[in-house]
Amino acid sequence: MAHPTRTHEDYQIGIICALATEKAAMAAMLDETHPKLKKGNGNQNVYTLGKIGVHNVVIACLPAGLLGNGLATVVAKDMQRSFPIKFGLMVGIGGGVWSKKDDIRLGDVVVGQPTGAHGGVVQWDYGKTGKSGIFQRTGSLDKPPLVLLHALQELRTISLTDGVDIEGSLSFMVQNKPLMGHDYRYQGADCDQLFESTYDHEGDETCDECDPKLIVQRPARENSIPRIHYGNIASGSNVMKHCYSRHDSQGRRRDLFRDGGSRINGQFPVFCDQRHL
Repeated sequence: MAHPTRTHEDYQIGIICALATEKAAMAAMLDETHPKLKKGNGNQNVYTLGKIGVHNVVIACLPAGLLGNGLATVVAKDMQRSFPIKFGLMVGIGGGVWSKKDDIRLGDVVVGQPTGAHGGVVQWDYGKTGKSGIFQRTGSLDKPPLVLLHALQELRTISLTDGVDIEGSLSFMVQNKPLMGHDYRYQGADCDQLFESTYDHEGDETCDECDPKLIVQRPARENSIPRIHYGNIASGSNVMKHCYSRHDSQGRRRDLFRDGGSRINGQFPVFCDQRHL
């Protein structure tokens, strides 16, 4: 059976990831993968084309080893030059801001949703430092378009009535791309340790040298299926890894930190969907 011939005009939903590990997970979720199309002059992005459900999507990633809002802007602009993008999704990994109200755990999903005075994505490091060294955020970002907010409300409705089959999606990913079964699996509760926010991490990549007496005790979950949270996602040019600063921002209502999303929002309407790792 011959496949239909597709053109750039068939792709109106853009997905941007910051890291190759994020783009790989996104590409593995495609129901169909489509042949590449010719790029315009000066467009340095590398695109993955495909279909999710009834929607054709185009996926791009930031250059290897480089992060930040400026690069995200360039990637978004080049994508818009080649495809008639109506709205975009920023998909990737972020650092969750835990609280008793928002019990974010390793592997959970955070979806950007307008909350309070913010539109779902907040550029946390854009502002000015005033007297007494107090940082004041300035400016704001637009809310996602209504079509996405209606879709989000439908997703929340389905989640409440029937549940969202995240486990099925993860199984589909492994079935589609077996090599991803090892690195893209739940790492276990032992790797999901939350320390007191005033305690600085000790050692290198692991927490082997950290003081176990300062681990926050949280009730065990009945299963390891990721849960979905909705709220503001803090985005900026810097990666937030300082626990006290992240905890301090919690009072300003941030559910998750990541980089790059705020500037993409300035190029076309954007929706953020992140996994806490």
